[in-house]
Amino acid sequence: MQSTSSASHHSSQSIGHLYSHHHGWLQGWLRRRLGNAADAADLAQDTFVRLLSSGPGEPPDFTTPRAYLATVANRLTLNLYRRRSLEQAYLVALAQTPQELAPSLEHQALVLEALDEIDQLLALLPAKTRQAFLMAQLEGYTQEEIASRLDLSVRSVQRYLARAFEECIVLASQCAA
Repeated sequence: MQSTSSASHHSSQSIGHLYSHHHGWLQGWLRRRLGNAADAADLAQDTFVRLLSSGPGEPPDFTTPRAYLATVANRLTLNLYRRRSLEQAYLVALAQTPQELAPSLEHQALVLEALDEIDQLLALLPAKTRQAFLMAQLEGYTQEEIASRLDLSVRSVQRYLARAFEECIVLASQCAA
């Protein structure tokens, strides 16, 4: 049996090998897909950072390295687009705010950071849990209305909302620490 530090070292070596042999390909692939060299470079780098920070355990199976890297990069690309969409929605709302009520640049940056953290949290929730939570919080639907619209029992909606709130509490406690 391999020790944790030995497995971690082996995993780092594997990722280093993967980086040296496939980073250029991944960056080019992303550049063609995104049409933006800067975003492609950032996402290629983020892909390898994600692999390095994946934690202890079994190293990923790199038998099809390009498919594996493309999958990780695709997820990061979706995260990037979702974050930019969220930021754009905030900026549109901010543009409609009278100048005298507009928050400071520092406050705006803090709000964008908080929105990004909430978005990351919501992305981890199962689809129905996320949908029920957003319907309740953003659209003001009652539990009965959510149950009807999602074809669920009220009890299921209650469980979904409780789970989403638990995750929000965990996020809030991590931010406060």
